[in-house]
Amino acid sequence: MTTSTATHGGRIGLIAGNGRFPLIFADNARKLGYHVSAVAHEGETDPELERHVDRIHWIKIGQLNKLIHAFKEDGIQQAVMLGGIKKTHVFTTVRPDFRTLALAARVALWKDDDILREFAAELEREGIRICESTFGLEGILVEEGTLTSRTPTKKEWDDIRYGWHVAEAIGRLDIGQCVVIKDKVVVAVEAVEGTDGAIKRGGELAKDGAVVVKRCKPQQDLRFDLPAIGPRTIDVMASVKASVLAVEAGRTVMLDRELVLEKARSFGIAVVGLKQVEPING
Repeated sequence: MTTSTATHGGRIGLIAGNGRFPLIFADNARKLGYHVSAVAHEGETDPELERHVDRIHWIKIGQLNKLIHAFKEDGIQQAVMLGGIKKTHVFTTVRPDFRTLALAARVALWKDDDILREFAAELEREGIRICESTFGLEGILVEEGTLTSRTPTKKEWDDIRYGWHVAEAIGRLDIGQCVVIKDKVVVAVEAVEGTDGAIKRGGELAKDGAVVVKRCKPQQDLRFDLPAIGPRTIDVMASVKASVLAVEAGRTVMLDRELVLEKARSFGIAVVGLKQVEPING
């Protein structure tokens, strides 16, 4: 499968989920000279986004036909998808139109990646390319190495290595991107509650000293669901006395970098970026 990168200049569409990621992207894209047209989701997207884009269209989750019409109205031929949509909304607030229902019927397995690939294919049939979500994000992707003054202890490195391989396994099954480990025991796996929920649950079970590992799925399509961390990640970790955050370098976005690292320092949390980890021994 091939992925698409945006061509510079002109117009770009933004399919916006929750969090600050869409706002940061919009600001950066406009600095690069793009006209940004956003489709935002009611109940998910931060209304503040309206002040960061040139045009915005609000839709309910599942209104695919309205999304396509909005982009065509604005002359959009390339777009990115940024920010999450809470999976719990599948059971509560999704109001699919006929086009979305037809798309869902074509998906053999109701997995995130399968749904998103079919979604992208539907847009591309309408002349709208979905670009890699790393586009225009130089400077906010996590680099390799220890990013805080405190480095993990040997015991914490053991948990990081173990968690890295567990996260790979749950990613391959399209369950989630994050695991919480203590003493080489899995205390939480991210599912529909999202990363913050998994950290909270795992940290409460671990009591203190939990290690949080977040990475891309092995089959990750970089057009969708790029892992992201931010100040709230550190706040949630601090609330349960978690001690280490390990993420995948080059494929994880760090929002508000200076604040993240300052918070981590003040709470004594080690933050590391990894590209690969040696196999588990014993």
